[in-house]
Amino acid sequence: MRLLLVEDHPALRVTLAEALQRAGYSVDPVGTAGAAEEFAGLTLYDLIILDLGLPDADGASILERLRRGGAVPIIVLTARDGVDDRVASLDAGADDYVVKPVDVQELTARCRAVLRRPGGRLGAVLRVGDLELDTVTREVRVGGGAVTVGRREIAALEKLLRRKGTVVPRRMLESAVYGIDDEIGDNALEAVVSRLRRALAAAGSSASIATVRGLGWMIVDDEQRR
Repeated sequence: MRLLLVEDHPALRVTLAEALQRAGYSVDPVGTAGAAEEFAGLTLYDLIILDLGLPDADGASILERLRRGGAVPIIVLTARDGVDDRVASLDAGADDYVVKPVDVQELTARCRAVLRRPGGRLGAVLRVGDLELDTVTREVRVGGGAVTVGRREIAALEKLLRRKGTVVPRRMLESAVYGIDDEIGDNALEAVVSRLRRALAAAGSSASIATVRGLGWMIVDDEQRR
């Protein structure tokens, strides 16, 4: 899942981005309202974390514009802890409100909670055949047994599972795995898919990833195809 993190404090932005990446998210960190609106216009995010105290605009006005632009969930992150501030942000469309200083474990838990809500994008468990991905714990299981898979491989697997039965185009899979600032080599995505295939094969899974030449990839259950 891909998150937009809007936080003007450089050190906190890096800390939060790294924590969210460790939690399994692909994160685009920005420090201004202008960059937030630009990025939100270029990418369909699963969640936006928005600081209200931005240097080039008030975060409350950005919140309203982002909310008008679509139904993406938004968590407000701010030092403003007054009741009036919380009420104003929630009325303007925020899905949650987190007061600084923030504990990174609490923030990642709030992300999961918002994404689990009705209409959110976080299902509990995704399955194909004997393959399961717990989208909360980020654990991959084959036949009930845990499989060790890297962060980017899990991101790719989640996108494939969410679109099971359909082809996932290259650009869509790339967007799920990498952030805008990530340097992507010519065959980087193919390497991610290859590592994921090897992990599933080594675990003896009935699920596999088929290449649809010229289009992208699709996850299938080999048992059902026989």
